[in-house]
Amino acid sequence: MGLEHTVLVVDDDREIVESVSILLTGEGYKVLKAYDGAQAMELLMNNEVHLILMDVMMPRLDGIHATLKIREKKNIPIILVSAKSEDNDVIIGLNIGADDYITKPYNPLELIARVKSQLRRYTLLGQHTVRETVLKNGGLELDTAAKAVTVDGEDIKLTPIEYGILELLMRHPGQVFSIDQIYEQVWNEPSYSPENTVAVHIRRIREKIEINPKEPKYLKVVWGIGYKIEKAK
Repeated sequence: MGLEHTVLVVDDDREIVESVSILLTGEGYKVLKAYDGAQAMELLMNNEVHLILMDVMMPRLDGIHATLKIREKKNIPIILVSAKSEDNDVIIGLNIGADDYITKPYNPLELIARVKSQLRRYTLLGQHTVRETVLKNGGLELDTAAKAVTVDGEDIKLTPIEYGILELLMRHPGQVFSIDQIYEQVWNEPSYSPENTVAVHIRRIREKIEINPKEPKYLKVVWGIGYKIEKAK
């Protein structure tokens, strides 16, 4: 269960906040409630939060701008909640650092599955591993104990999902992973049309680790198949 984890639920619809809170509390999570992005930021400053479940369209500070502000200081998982008409906003949100999204109306079981998946990934990033500690590929280096990434000695800040994708690919240099394989191994759940979600995170990683993201040295696409980390020569 989730007794040790706190989820911040952010939505301007108080009925939705209450129903989601009941759902999460029933799973053993502690829940904090906010009704716009500004209030969410205040709660984050004064509480330990392990995951944020946040609506896109809200007054004062919407979910997109709130995500941008949160990512300036914190790497905790952020799941955006949107209506189908807000798909473009979701892509923007993923581009600026959200980890996942779910579309209204959603199945409560799917919501819980996504929360558990993100928290599992976040928790694993905080644990030491007995596997190889430092992965190197040319100037790209990933320290699995410190959960740190550097390129030519320069520190790179990644979100938990971005880190998970990069670690997966770096553990298997030269091996091509399909979009479904990446999603299932990093998100720890079955994949259902994950193309946009994975592609956005891949693009974000490239922007951070590549000198020229349009001509990547490390993270390569294999057209029609998937992605790989190119073996250093």
